[in-house]
Formats: sequence, C-alpha cells, structure tokens
Amino acid sequence: MPLLLASLLFASCACAPSGASASASTPRPAEPPALVVVLTIDQFMPAYLERWRDQLTGGLGRLAAEGAVFTQAFHDHAITETAPGHASILSGRFPYSTGIAGNAVGVNTDDAPLIGTHETGASPARFQGTTFADWLTAANPEARVLSVSRKDRGAILPIGRGTHPVYWYARSTGRFTTSSWYADTLPTWVQAFNDERHVFTRYAGQVWDLLLPASAYPEPDSVPGESFGQEFLFPYTMPSDSMRATSMLVAFPFMDEYTLDFAWRGVQALELGQRAHTDLLSVSLSTTDAVGHRWGPDSREMHDHVLRLDRMIGAFLDSLVSVVGADRLTVVLTADHGMASSPEVRTAANSASRRVYLEEFQVAVNAAATAAARAQLPLEALGFDGFTLTVDRTVVKGRDRDLRRVGEAFVKAARGLSGVQRADLIDDLAKADTVKDVIARRWLHMFRPGGDVIATVTLTPHSIFGDANPATHGSPHDYDAQVPLIFWGSSFRAGRDDAFTRVVDIAPTLASLLGLTPAERVDGVVLERALVRTP
Repeated sequence: MPLLLASLLFASCACAPSGASASASTPRPAEPPALVVVLTIDQFMPAYLERWRDQLTGGLGRLAAEGAVFTQAFHDHAITETAPGHASILSGRFPYSTGIAGNAVGVNTDDAPLIGTHETGASPARFQGTTFADWLTAANPEARVLSVSRKDRGAILPIGRGTHPVYWYARSTGRFTTSSWYADTLPTWVQAFNDERHVFTRYAGQVWDLLLPASAYPEPDSVPGESFGQEFLFPYTMPSDSMRATSMLVAFPFMDEYTLDFAWRGVQALELGQRAHTDLLSVSLSTTDAVGHRWGPDSREMHDHVLRLDRMIGAFLDSLVSVVGADRLTVVLTADHGMASSPEVRTAANSASRRVYLEEFQVAVNAAATAAARAQLPLEALGFDGFTLTVDRTVVKGRDRDLRRVGEAFVKAARGLSGVQRADLIDDLAKADTVKDVIARRWLHMFRPGGDVIATVTLTPHSIFGDANPATHGSPHDYDAQVPLIFWGSSFRAGRDDAFTRVVDIAPTLASLLGLTPAERVDGVVLERALVRTP
C-alpha cells in the first residue's frame, strides 16, 4: 500500500444546520397540483438546452420553452457529487445540514440488505433532517410518494428518511429492487414489471446508433481521448450475454428508457395524481452520468443521448398529462451536478488542466504527520481523501490548537503542488467574504468549523483527480456546480430568469406553492418571482 494511503485514514463529515426559514404565509394557487414530478438528470449541463435547442423537439424542449427557466442555477456546495446533490434537491438544505457530504458517505450499508440480490445494501440512515416528502405527508397522510432511479442514492436521498416506495436498478439481476429499510418483499406491480420487461430479453443485442444523420452532429466521432481510446466510435452494441447486458445497460440510452418505463408503471399502480390531493414522484435519470464519465460532456455520444432523452421525457410527460391533466401537473427539472471535460480532450476552457494523483500529496501528508507527531496526536485520527484533511474528534478532544498546527502544515505544503489552486483551513474560510469568495462559501456549505474536516483542497479549473474516468466532476468550480432549473406547470410564470439561484430553493418553493411548512430551518428561499399567485 502506498505511504499516502497507509499513513492517513479516509474520513468525511458534515455539521449542524442553520439558514433561512421558508414562509407559507403567502397566498397559493386556487387549485394545487395533483402531482409534483421532480426530474433529476444526473450530470446534466444547462448548456445542452441552448447548444442543441433546435434539435430538442420533445420533453426537454417543451420544458425549456414553456417553463420558468432559471439560467443561473447552482448547487452552492463544494463536493459536487451525486449523493450530496440529490440530498439537497428536496431538503432545501446544504450538505453541512443533510450530513451527506460525498458519495462515500451516502447510502451504502450492510445494515439494509437488498431484496433479491447480494449487492451492497442501501438506506438513508446517514441522512439528517427532513425533506419535502416529509412535509407533504405530514400535512396529508393520504399523499403518496414514489422515487425511482438507476442509482440507489439517486432514488433514496431526494426522499430522505421516509419509508415510502423507493426503487433502483440492481446491475447483477437487471431488476428494480429496494432494501430492507423500506420493505421485506417487492410489491406485486414491481415483481410483474421485472418479470414482463426483464432487461436481458428487452435489450440484449440492441444497437445504439445515431438518432439523426451524422451531419446533424458537429462533434467529431474520432476523439481517442474519449473512453481512454477504447470503443469511442458509433455504433455500440449491447452484449448478448445476459450477465454482461444487465451490467452494461447503465452506459446505454436504454437505461433511462427503462427507468421511465418503470416510473410510469408505478404511477399507474399507485394512482399518483389521480386522487383529491397532491402526490410526489421523484425520478432520477443516470445515463448522462455514465456517458459523460466514459466519453466526456462534449462528445457526440453525449449529444446523441441528450436528443434521445429529450424524446423519452416528451413521451413520459405526455403519458402523465393523459391521466393527470396538464393543469394539475407540476414538473421540476434539475441535475445533481455538472461536469468537467477530460484533460486529454483539450479546449480553450481546459487548456491548462491536468490529472492530479493522491500520491502527489505525499509531501503535504508528511508535513501534517510530522506536525501531529510533534504534538503527540495519534496519526490514526487523521485522514485525507484528496478533497479534505479530516480528524476523528472522538479520538482527539480539546486539542484545537494542535489540530490547527497540523492543518497549517498540510495547507502550506499543498499550496505549492502542481494542479492545486488553493488549500484552506476551514476555520479561515469562515472568516472569508463569502459573497465574493464563491469557493470559500461552497466549502462552508459542505463543512463547518469545529467538525471533522480541518482543511480542504481545490484543484485548478478543469483539473481532476486520478484516472478512474476519462472525465469527471466533484469540484467547487462553476462548471461542476451549475445545473438546469426549470419549473413547469400552471402555477409558474413561463420565461427566463437570469438571476443567481440555488438548487436548495426548490423545496421551499414547492412547499410555499402547496402551503406547507418545512419541519426545520432550510437554507433555500421561496422563488416568489416564479409563482403565479391567486389574491
């Protein structure tokens, strides 16, 4: 094991909540929506809605043309990963409050085994606080909630700790499942879907080729920086082998089609939006994330998948309108994070980017270890994961001055490393002008002084950690933090809004729309300028 990994344990933490309350005192529409649908597209960049606008003839195009479109919407936290992003969407709170500070501390646990598979279990046990789903069902226990995703964290975290129907895709079986946190068995409708539409019989051997003529795609299809130079040319064929097909589906557009098909079956089975009160449907679509990691955000593969996704969402919305009615349907479109281009695929924006490896931080780790030894602090209490230097405060108590010296030694050494834009002590970030210093603000929305994180590292723009993926995300820079945000439905004013907006504003806005009161203080605010109010 490399010295870096052997010398410091890996850890992460988020801390106590604070923020503004959402008010439910303003008047609401005369008739609330029957169904609120929250569509989260994993790793979806808002630039796609403009870049391919003339080709978006389905659901994405419709939402962008008819909805309240917030063009400057951001996840205003630093570690822009799937778990923290999904945890903020319907909680209205930042990661320091939800307790979900990264994928590694998201939902996976052996304490909640899955039904019908031996894959790692999953639950919202680490999630702190409540969500819009809790506020909705507290106000009306008859309200129904359904959450669906390819990813466990994409299905679980928008809903929080509630034991509502929550389902995700098991790669080992090709079936949708859940964990013992939610149920002991799958309901009849889920079993029937899995049996009738098993992924192998439906998609094995299917070919993914261009939806439109090749001339409609300005992106070259011969970029060896994509997919690490392996299999980067259209067409792509799903394996005929059942085990390989169920696993590889996640990187093909068919996965989102399969997820939406399952969500539609759930709408029918649970009669969502077809009764005398408001229900909630959360759908997280994950193929953009798989395509982006493998081929990059500016690839022909991403372009084609977004066009296909546009058509899929269009058909899904048409189905919802057919049973709920357009005037009783509210749709929110957003994403959990953005994306950086591969350093090997050079553009004007990322010309100075590079890959940074954990081993390069050995000098900073050694400096921290030396300072800890001088202060007689146990080395096993410290950890570094590339983003954060952490301490287990249950092991080290009342040693704040010594911990600061350890952090200072680490930060000083890290600042001199290639690919590092800045390294900061959390205590110092708390003194920054967080209006002007966006990166400081986003780190403080992840972690608070006095917690387990004592120092943070921010790479130079478009630089990325490691070589696990051709392209990735996770930084506090705008390209990773900016996401689409659209509210669509009769309760919202159509048009573009170019003011700075945050994803944590979604939950309090929906709460205000329905006259709900959040169960705790939230970080988001009500986007009053988007709402149509009845006097």
